[in-house]
Order: sequence, then structure tokens, then C-alpha cells
Amino acid sequence: MKAVAYRRSLPITDAESLLDVTLPEPRPGGRDLLVRVEAVSVNPVDTKIRQRVDPQGADKVLGWDAAGTVVAVGGEVTLFKPGDQVYYAGAIDRPGSNAELQVVDERIAGRKPGTLDMLQAAALPLTTITAWELLFDRFAIARGNAAHTGAVLIVGAAGGVGSMAVQLARRLTNLTVIGTASRPETQEWVRELGAHHVVDHRGDLKAQVLAVVPQGVDYVLSLTHTEQHYPVLVELLKPQGKFGLIDDPDGVLDIGLLKRRSLSLEFMFTRPLFQTEDMKAQHQLLNEVADLVDAGVLRTTLREHVGSIDAANLRRAHERLESGSAIGKLVLGGWGS
Repeated sequence: MKAVAYRRSLPITDAESLLDVTLPEPRPGGRDLLVRVEAVSVNPVDTKIRQRVDPQGADKVLGWDAAGTVVAVGGEVTLFKPGDQVYYAGAIDRPGSNAELQVVDERIAGRKPGTLDMLQAAALPLTTITAWELLFDRFAIARGNAAHTGAVLIVGAAGGVGSMAVQLARRLTNLTVIGTASRPETQEWVRELGAHHVVDHRGDLKAQVLAVVPQGVDYVLSLTHTEQHYPVLVELLKPQGKFGLIDDPDGVLDIGLLKRRSLSLEFMFTRPLFQTEDMKAQHQLLNEVADLVDAGVLRTTLREHVGSIDAANLRRAHERLESGSAIGKLVLGGWGS
């Protein structure tokens, strides 16, 4: 089968940083689906692993977002059958989606939204899971207009996870949604997704947020450059608030700042890696999101179709992510000739 892999950790500008390769077809076992991958999107995790994990000459396949069609199933599969269209983020400890065929545990795959094509669907899984788990699992925010009041601050709201977090918080909760974005085009994107207020994280973030919610916010989702904003974000949180991060901050964060206010520090994404007892929650989550998309409540975050799935186009997508200029999601589809 065709695939895109890397063999050494190289700068993305190097022509050998990602390579077109041919690999043996995988076989599904147990609760695995064998999926024909028709579209993928890229995430910061792809670039981080490429830069930090050295495969020492072996072919390592990246990719943690896909949409495609089930072509075979393992002997213990009960949730899907061949011919079903699915979307999923996969597991970080298994080969990724940048391959024509991929095996994925059925418990972390969902039915593809019927109103979306493969490209539109491939934009959603990882970022949706990340945002959903932070808001509703880690933060335990109740859904429904009569539930929680208060405010959530989403730092980096125009990125992939931010684009979903804004929608989920605005459409499924009663929270005041404040997103940060620094450029006119990113600010407009965040407003289109439903944020009540958009502030510029390159300016006086504290003053801008307190002008909207003088008592501070109940939740912070710090999705990028946490180390730059950390002291201010802690100040903006109400005592006993919750702080979630998904990036890898440079340096050491002062946990004492959280302790003084009894703030909870939240992280995410352990279910597939540790095969937790509630692993099937991701399957249920993705199915529920598919229903919400098909009902018009949520929308795809696809912003740009980069081209077919090959090494050259994936290098371009990685380079865009590393530049910090991407809005929403970059998606690739089809394998060409």
C-alpha cells in the first residue's frame, strides 16, 4: 500500500523529512477495523512527533485524523461492518493515517457525518475529541442552556482545537465564550464560529477580558503558547476555577500560582493509550458529534484543501502548521495515481 513516512527527524524544509513509501497492508485483529483512508488532516502532534521521535531509519507513519471506509473487521468487532464510512483520530502508539489502509480500534471510531464529505469529516476527529474531553469530561461542564453560567476563555481560538471548543461551548452550554485571536482574519473566523467576544492575546489580555467579565472567568483552555500567558491566565481565573492546556510549554510552569487559588490543572487524551475502561466513550462522542453536525448545530472546521495525500503536500501542510499561520484545519484527500 502507498504511505507517507519519515525515517529521521529532519527540518520540514528537507526533501527527505517526509517520504513516499510502499508498506505491507495491515491486518485487523480483535476489535480492529481495517479502513481505506480517503482523507486526512494534520495536527501539531504530527509535527512534534516528527521533530522529537527518531525512528532510526525505520518507516514511521504519522497522522491522527482520518475519514474513510471500513473494508474488513476483526473477529470481535460489533459496532461496524465493511462498507461503513467512519472518522477517527486513532491512537498515538499505533501507525498513523498517512497510509492507504489503517487499522483502528472500533471503540475510538465514529460514523462519518452523513452531511459531510470525506474531506470535511477528516478535519474534525482529534480536535473535536480534545475540545469535548476538556469541556465536558475534565471540566465537567453541564450541557444545556439552563445549566452552567459563567465564562470560558479559549486562548488560540482560531486553531483546530479552538475552532471546535468555541462551537461546543457556544452551542451546547450557557457559558459566555471569549476567544483570543490576533489577526483580522482569525478574529473574524472566531466570531463566525460563535464566540460572544474576541480579544487580542498580543495586547493587554487581562484588561480586555476583565472589561467583558469583571469578576474573571470560570474556565481557561490554553491551547497554544501557554508559557507566554500563564501568569495572566491564572489571574483571570476565579478561585476554584479550572485550567486546561494541550500544548507543551517551554520551561517550567509555577504550580504555586494554581495552588493559591485551588485551581485544577487539566490535561487530556489517555483513553486509547492506556486502553481505559471507558475507551468506548470516544466512539459515543464522535457519533454524537456526527448527529450534531447533521442537525446543523456544529460545522466542519476545514479551511484549506492542501491536495492529495503524498509526501510533498504533507510537507507543505506541516510547514504551515509550524509557521503558526494556519486557521482551522488543513486537509488532504485522495491518493492520486
